[in-house]
Amino acid sequence: MTRPRSADVEALVTARDDSTPGVVLLELAARDGSALLPPFSAGSHVDVLLPSGLVRQYSLAGDPEGGRWRLAVLREEGGRGSGWIAGAVQEGAVLRLAGPRNHFDFDPPPGAPVLLLAAGIGITPIAPMARVAADRGLDYALSYSGRSRSAMALLDELEAAHGARLEPHVSDEGGRLDLGSRLAAAAPGTVVYACGPARFLDAAAVAAEAAGLELRVERFEAAELTAPLWPGPFEVELASSMITVEVPPERSILEVVEEQGVLVLSSCTEGTCGTCETPVLEGEVDHRDAILTPAERARNDVMFICVSRAACPRLVLEL
Repeated sequence: MTRPRSADVEALVTARDDSTPGVVLLELAARDGSALLPPFSAGSHVDVLLPSGLVRQYSLAGDPEGGRWRLAVLREEGGRGSGWIAGAVQEGAVLRLAGPRNHFDFDPPPGAPVLLLAAGIGITPIAPMARVAADRGLDYALSYSGRSRSAMALLDELEAAHGARLEPHVSDEGGRLDLGSRLAAAAPGTVVYACGPARFLDAAAVAAEAAGLELRVERFEAAELTAPLWPGPFEVELASSMITVEVPPERSILEVVEEQGVLVLSSCTEGTCGTCETPVLEGEVDHRDAILTPAERARNDVMFICVSRAACPRLVLEL
């Protein structure tokens, strides 16, 4: 279960849009309806603090500098967050939010072409990136895949904003995207940003590797957990707290350190939100999150202690 958190922002729902089947679009302003919300960086998400005490993460899909925030929430059968939003959150409601935070930052190297890939609700963090790319005059293209035009959130405004740089791939019109061909045709040095269902991102990773392109992804789903690299218990030294704990195979580092009274902000507990990011001072990490890139994992300087473990007998963490 996710841990309750204090709200950083209380936002007023100024509009609700249900025109896209299966998606609820919420427009947000500061609670008093007049003051502007702070800017955010493209790729950011916020935590929505539910009345039940649960916390759910949603990407910000609006204009990063516009002073209003937008959430695009996929209606999921049995979804405790999306079910509450779809059923209870109407215009005039106030949402308690924590953040924004960003583990999918849009920061391509100077002069590099950019290819933005989105499928389904994955358009939510990608749309602000496209806006920033256009504002900066970058060489970019936005490839957006969906089952039908009516089910593709934000499609009309993206077509108006990006013109020929938008490549819609609509399955029921015979326009399914061939990721291998699309990435093979990209210019050398292109940086690819992608968000969407796990199968889409897995296929993008294969295509990017074959094309020799750098790929940065945002996953909404937890990584599939395989057997740990270090199957037994291991020690974790908490350098700032000056205590050492033993983590058994059946428990997470987060659970064990919280039991010792060490304060760690956490939210999703499945390695997707990034809240529990912790610096690593010594030891090898078995990264089991859905956030870090292969290069970031190789640096071995941070880990997400809700799911990641030691790949050795002992870790030293800055906690």
